[in-house]
Amino acid sequence: MSKNKPRDVQVYPIATDTRILRSRSWSRLRFEIEYALAKGTTANSYLIESDKNAIIDPPGETFTEIYLEALQQRFHLEDLDYVILGHVNPNRAATLKALLAIAPQITFVCSNPGAINLRGALENSDLQILVMRGEETLDLGNGHNLQFIPTPNPRYADQLCTYDPQTEILYTDKLFGAHVCGDQVFDEGWEVYNEDRRYYFDCLMAPHARQVETALEKLADFPVRMYANGHGPLVRYGLIDLTKSYREWSQQQTSADLTVALIYASAYGNTATLAQAIARGITKAGVAVESINCEFTEPEEIRAAVEKAGGFIMGSPTLGGHAPTPVQTALGIVLSTATNNKLAGVFGSFGWSGEAVDLIEGKLKDAGYRFGFDTIRVKFKPDDATLQLCEEAGTDFAQALKKARKVRSPSQPATTVEQAVGRIVGSLCVLTAKEGDRSSAMLASWVAQASFNPPGLTIAVAKERAVETLTHTGNKFVLNILKEGNHLGLMKHFLKPFGPGQDRFADVAAQEAENGSPILTDALAYLECSVQNRMESGDHWLVYATVENGKLLDNDGVTAVHHRKSATHY
Repeated sequence: MSKNKPRDVQVYPIATDTRILRSRSWSRLRFEIEYALAKGTTANSYLIESDKNAIIDPPGETFTEIYLEALQQRFHLEDLDYVILGHVNPNRAATLKALLAIAPQITFVCSNPGAINLRGALENSDLQILVMRGEETLDLGNGHNLQFIPTPNPRYADQLCTYDPQTEILYTDKLFGAHVCGDQVFDEGWEVYNEDRRYYFDCLMAPHARQVETALEKLADFPVRMYANGHGPLVRYGLIDLTKSYREWSQQQTSADLTVALIYASAYGNTATLAQAIARGITKAGVAVESINCEFTEPEEIRAAVEKAGGFIMGSPTLGGHAPTPVQTALGIVLSTATNNKLAGVFGSFGWSGEAVDLIEGKLKDAGYRFGFDTIRVKFKPDDATLQLCEEAGTDFAQALKKARKVRSPSQPATTVEQAVGRIVGSLCVLTAKEGDRSSAMLASWVAQASFNPPGLTIAVAKERAVETLTHTGNKFVLNILKEGNHLGLMKHFLKPFGPGQDRFADVAAQEAENGSPILTDALAYLECSVQNRMESGDHWLVYATVENGKLLDNDGVTAVHHRKSATHY
């Protein structure tokens, strides 16, 4: 896949009277955590032509011009009756305004929260809107009698799925997607998308697992032969397996016995993006998130989530020098509900000043709460480095919660099996990786050669490690093999706790490898590696990578080896 290919629109018939228009971006589209694998994406839109004609989910403003050009080459917009919206966000406003200018006769179809968002996004209170609450249908003729299923979650409170009984297609909006771009319209050989679909779920769905479970129950009643999702290849061949996986992944979250209440509001989407990155860091560490958008959540629900949670994190934009009213209300609920032995955190984005963040932080400090990470203040839109900081802050918060629980529980001596497993010996290495503004490293001893031709190795990466994000298929890294005798300094350096976003390579002698990752110049040898695939293995990912380059830096040195006494301790 070439990241330099121009954006385009791929049009393809997918069922009776139905076509897809895939607006394709071959490189990373936005600075949001779910796009971090940088495999491009597709914004999928659909056209149903019958007695009445409908478009489902026009793309965002980066595609407005090429999308409308592709659409008008194949369809007369004066014949368009409906525009169905799975969700509404400001990014879509430019395309919708352009559509309205050409086809003022159209009626929008969306959920009730979607109608509110739509009038705000288009700055127009006179729009023709059909609100679908779940009971209504929309008959386009020839059997296309569309049904609508509201599937709200805190990030997309207006999410609406659409079902066409004529084609047995379920238009799932954000559900069942993947941020990957290619020529394939359907998911033939669907297993190649497993990693991308799992990453997409972990970023977008895991913080809303309870709502995802509810959505899956609603959607289970429909005979479906295809998921027409918002991003990536259509789900046809892997439909049963992906549905099962969504149930399993959601269950993993909702059954967790340790949760964090993540309470926020977002004016322009930036605070929501920060919330998502923090949530990703928490769930990576094996702690569940109850994500709460306080603009759309009843006080009693906020109270119940805070009572249940081991800790809470609050996020807010600053509007006119203040926190929005829903955030102030939520703060009052938190202060009256959460005992001050619960761990707290604060974050927010702002344009010119950050009074809302200061207000929340001050109130919580005055009430005696401990903080799981330093308060995060972000001006305007977050970049990659900021998202990495947020993710690492979330992981630190989760680990602090787990550590507090462990302190309260008496530790058990290692079993004879754990003692025996601990005698497996591994060479001491440091994995280093850098991509764009993001860099990280970890000390590793669970490394083994895996193949001769091509030369390859496996390395076990704990799910909660910060560097895990940089070890997906296609990523590059350097494995630095440490030398007996001088390894203690490097071992001590990379074992110490780093703060969120802290430079792992400060005070360490390093140079850049051909693949961009740091080489530790005091190492015995180094290998430049490319990740080919990875497998989930309990609380770790087992990463298989091929070696593309390498060098022995000391001909007389001996590999440093790590001896452990138990399988449960480093």
